[in-house]
Amino acid sequence: MTESSRYVRILDTTLRDGEQTQGVSFSPDEKVNLAKALLEQVRVDRIEVASARVSTGEADAVSQIVAWAEDKGLADRVEVLGFVDGGQSVDWIRGTGGRVLNLLAKGSEKHCHGQLGKTLDQHVADVRATLDLAFERGLAVNLYLEDWSNGYRDCPGYVFGLVERLADLGIGHFMLPDTLGVMTPERVFAAVSDMVQRFPGLQFDFHPHNDYGLATANVIAAAQAGAAAVHCTVNCLGERAGNASLAEVAVNLRDQLGFEIGIDETHLARASELVEYFSGKRIADNAPIVGADVFTQTAGIHADGDKKGSLYHSRLSPERFARRRKYALGKLAGKASLAKNLERLDIHLSEENQRKVLKRIVELGDSKKTITTEDLPFIIAEVLESKDYDHAELLACNIASSLDLDSMANIKIRLGDQTYTAAGTGNGGYDAFTSALSRILKRQGLTLPPLSDFEVRIPKGGRTDALTECSITWQTDRGELRTRGVHANQVFAAIGATVRMLNILMHRALVEPKEETAAANPESEPA
Repeated sequence: MTESSRYVRILDTTLRDGEQTQGVSFSPDEKVNLAKALLEQVRVDRIEVASARVSTGEADAVSQIVAWAEDKGLADRVEVLGFVDGGQSVDWIRGTGGRVLNLLAKGSEKHCHGQLGKTLDQHVADVRATLDLAFERGLAVNLYLEDWSNGYRDCPGYVFGLVERLADLGIGHFMLPDTLGVMTPERVFAAVSDMVQRFPGLQFDFHPHNDYGLATANVIAAAQAGAAAVHCTVNCLGERAGNASLAEVAVNLRDQLGFEIGIDETHLARASELVEYFSGKRIADNAPIVGADVFTQTAGIHADGDKKGSLYHSRLSPERFARRRKYALGKLAGKASLAKNLERLDIHLSEENQRKVLKRIVELGDSKKTITTEDLPFIIAEVLESKDYDHAELLACNIASSLDLDSMANIKIRLGDQTYTAAGTGNGGYDAFTSALSRILKRQGLTLPPLSDFEVRIPKGGRTDALTECSITWQTDRGELRTRGVHANQVFAAIGATVRMLNILMHRALVEPKEETAAANPESEPA
């Protein structure tokens, strides 16, 4: 195997280091589901799932993960952080059924003297005692050299002495943390290269932190320097500024360095969504690989280049990650941006009508952040004075809210050719509106689709007359549907998004039966 095709292992520590993110605490069930996704779907090589002795809930989570991993033949890939504590961590891990202890030792003289008040020899003796206990109980052991980055810089002799005294005791991996995220790629490469060359028979991991925004770059440098494994988390979770991103690390190891890795890239976005949901920490829309907008071309010139020959494509194709390329509609859109979206919706317009629609899109883009593909039929209908998406119209609505009382809504709405009225109550104005609407739909044998996400955005600036944009995500039988409404009143912005959703679903109900009939009778002439 050549150096360029060397296999580099990936340890994901979302369930341990990721829980050190402020405000993040995974339940046992969440930990089990994330562990299954990481090992079985994403196919990381190892996972670090907990710190020993944290809580009974933590012990229960580790036990469940290990039990599942045993059935899958993956138990030796499940690791737990433990401490030099007279064997308490060893007993805790064995009590959960765990097989691998990641033992935390002091990787800098400053920590050894200042925090423990011990000499190197005294600390090594304590570490050896814990190792003996772990091996007696059947555990495999890896060793963290905490604060290694500062230790190597300030007193490399201490680091070398620690590793030399422990090198022949059966430790699987010596793990080199940049505990405070202070290293640069150049320093990482030099230091890891030195460790690898100085101790050629040992396996070294690199564990980054992102305090200077260099975690992913530092991981790449460590891999280039010969690290056998690198550490990361999903969505960069971790202490302070977090760790390196699993998705970023994986694609860079594979694309930029040509290393072999075991990651199944088609599950990276799904794992990111799970962690986002369970942690409550949303990622930026422009987060590489997994962000909502990273496969969206906004500039019209980019869409034009793609249309004429995929000129703005790279190895990071959305299909590679089970995603899809999009072309944004807004004030920067061009003819090709519109054409790509029309193609996706299978809508055909004349050149003149495309020009009119694009003009209106640019106008709307000046006053609204985003225009979705779902908005496009309404813009077309508005510009062309079409009634295709005029299936539902709110004719009148009165909402009253009082302190310590349920809100009340009275609505009048047209569905097709019929007009209906209803009243409803609820915990807030929008809840009262949906209660009234649900009563109307129930008469038609229909129900509102479940609401899976609700987001309200108000532009910066603090103006009391600012428009409110409400974005609602619905779960339909064809997957997620997101609609938006804009109004100075956030309740009516949400109502606008709801009416838009009704129009889309009613249009689908009218169009799809015709498409099915045409597909079943391909030889028939159009009416």
